[in-house]
Amino acid sequence: MKLGDVTRTALACIRIFNGALGLFAAGKMAKSLGGELGDDKRFVYPARMFGIRTLVLGVDLLTLKADRRVLRQAVLIHATDTAAAFYAGRSGELPARAAKLTTIISAVNTGLAVVSLAAAEKDH
Repeated sequence: MKLGDVTRTALACIRIFNGALGLFAAGKMAKSLGGELGDDKRFVYPARMFGIRTLVLGVDLLTLKADRRVLRQAVLIHATDTAAAFYAGRSGELPARAAKLTTIISAVNTGLAVVSLAAAEKDH
């Protein structure tokens, strides 16, 4: 299996897992990010919206293997997620632990997306 396929599949699996968690277990997801979020019921609705978006994007990565548009969108989405998580931590919009964890996860996803896109561009 080529590196681009491995990174694309890994990113898809991460998206599907995190999406399902957000969609079907938003409360547990909030608790894992930090106690304050776990006690705040206002987190559940956006977590579910994030969940379905992430789940669909993960399935797209698995089913639309040769679609570079999907990979370009992945880079944009994850880079934006990384910046937003970092900003949320710096501005106090998220508890420090939650901001650190979400920034790291999003940065890893950004890296996977960049490698996947670079490999797809090289193959075409």
